[in-house]
Amino acid sequence: MNGARSILACKSLSLLAALSLTMTSISGQAAEDELLDPEVAFVVTAIAVDDQTLLADFQIAEGYYLYRHRFSFDTDSEAVVLGEPQIPQGEKKYDDFFGDVETYRHNVQITLPYRVSGESPGDITLKVGLQGCADLGVCYPPDVRTVSVGLPATGGTAGAPPTSGAFVSEQDQIANTLMQGVSLLTLLSFFGFGLLLAFTPCVFPMIPILSGIIVGQGKNLSTFKAFILSLVYVLAMAATYTVAGVLVGLSGENIQALFQNAWILGAFAAVFVLLSLSMFGFYELQMPASVQSRLTSISNSQHGGTLLGVAIMGFLSALIIGPCVTAPLIGALIYIAQTGDAMLGGLALFALSLGMGAPLILIGASAGKLLPKAGPWMDVIKSIFGILLLAVAVWLLERVLPGPVTMALWSALLIVSAIYMGALDSLHAAYNGWRKLWKGLGLIMLVYGILLLIGAASGNSNPFKPLQQLTSAESPVNTDAGTHEGLEFEAVKGFEGLQQALSEASINNQPLMLDFYADWCVSCKEMEAFTFTDPEVQTALARFKLIQADVTRNDTLDKTLLKKLGLFGPPAILFFTPGGEELRQFRVVGFVPAEEFNGHIQKFLEAIAL
Repeated sequence: MNGARSILACKSLSLLAALSLTMTSISGQAAEDELLDPEVAFVVTAIAVDDQTLLADFQIAEGYYLYRHRFSFDTDSEAVVLGEPQIPQGEKKYDDFFGDVETYRHNVQITLPYRVSGESPGDITLKVGLQGCADLGVCYPPDVRTVSVGLPATGGTAGAPPTSGAFVSEQDQIANTLMQGVSLLTLLSFFGFGLLLAFTPCVFPMIPILSGIIVGQGKNLSTFKAFILSLVYVLAMAATYTVAGVLVGLSGENIQALFQNAWILGAFAAVFVLLSLSMFGFYELQMPASVQSRLTSISNSQHGGTLLGVAIMGFLSALIIGPCVTAPLIGALIYIAQTGDAMLGGLALFALSLGMGAPLILIGASAGKLLPKAGPWMDVIKSIFGILLLAVAVWLLERVLPGPVTMALWSALLIVSAIYMGALDSLHAAYNGWRKLWKGLGLIMLVYGILLLIGAASGNSNPFKPLQQLTSAESPVNTDAGTHEGLEFEAVKGFEGLQQALSEASINNQPLMLDFYADWCVSCKEMEAFTFTDPEVQTALARFKLIQADVTRNDTLDKTLLKKLGLFGPPAILFFTPGGEELRQFRVVGFVPAEEFNGHIQKFLEAIAL
């Protein structure tokens, strides 16, 4: 009986679709513009991740959706046996024909385990069954698509064969690993990813923050207390990073981006300036005497209050200091977004965070043992960390201030620090080697600070090449986000801007590269300074149409564009064929060095046979 009802429902859907399509053709051009062909509404691609896993990707047009229970998979090869498809949870709704169902919009990826009997057959044809509807009230009849997939040799990986379909991005590999379940080895891998990220520009500034907090505790700091302070800071950072990541994965909204505005960054920078001035001995940061005496009557120490303050600083650091997007982070977010499994994805994110924080614990705990407890050395060390805290403040302000202004701030910091180090003092023969070393370093900082000041006065914004504006007058550096040194991007806004750019590229038979940028994105500026300025990268991209989406404001159009493309924030670089199709497996997230990025471009060009 149920089978008869299902057949009747399918026939009814087919009849309704045929009737709707007929009415569309009669009603004229306006209706034709509203209803897409099924091949356009539902784009299906598939790749071999490795010799045991296929990945089917469904790009779904706006206003359309696919049914979960209508997916089916088969191959044309008897040597290939497919396992149970791993289909993520969809959006639950009540359907007039099928009752309670799950549907998918925008994008869905399905993992297909498989095994090969004997030798790999090479290329196979994957038969994908699907059925979807439009919000206009029209349902398409069940459809079967055929997709050619190149299988790697048995025992190999997706990167082994020369077929383009075998390539898969790092973040997708990580997401697929999570799809197979989290094991101890997986968590250790994420911990290792975190260790690698610990000294990137997104995490490194947390070292002077935590060290400054510990040094500021005074001469009675023990190794155990330094370890506890470091542990509380890292655990607060890791918990915040994990919760924020899970929320981003479930909602698609980059929560950390909300904190990247001038007021919040300015306030946080001001806190570091105040902490820094206390390091220099201008004043002592402490609670009023009346409050201190009241707390003393409750407890003999302010240990609890100190821990709370350190935890708050760890919480804020995770939200404000490190909103960077990396491949391991995106892999975990993709898994959470597709499966809705916050527990497994959260464990991976927590392991990643602990890896990022492990060096902080080591450095912070060692401070209680290695730092001198009293004497003039302590004042010197406090001054050093005061300078580092000022550097973090300038680093934060780089995200919202014009380039020449931040260069002037770096210049001021270096020049003033150099004077404190004795760069302009006379050096007597009686001075020891350390004093001479400080003076030498101070002179280097003084000279570089002056160069930065000259560069800022000439309108330059690149602190790594402060005199470039003076030496390359023929090709001045445009400080706008849309233009990079020798690499010009066309600015686009929102999904409609992307569609228009794709149409123009298609007319000119050009591949297209889309760069997501934000002023507060540290890795974006790394790409600008070190990758996009490379001559080989510029040569490789000469045939591309280059467009850039500046999502600094993170407004509605920015959020919509990111969500439609299944992204969580910058930096992200997407590659499209001349026909306007994105090859998702070639997505790049996070900073990539010039040589590696150039190789990535060559692989993409080989894949589209250009």
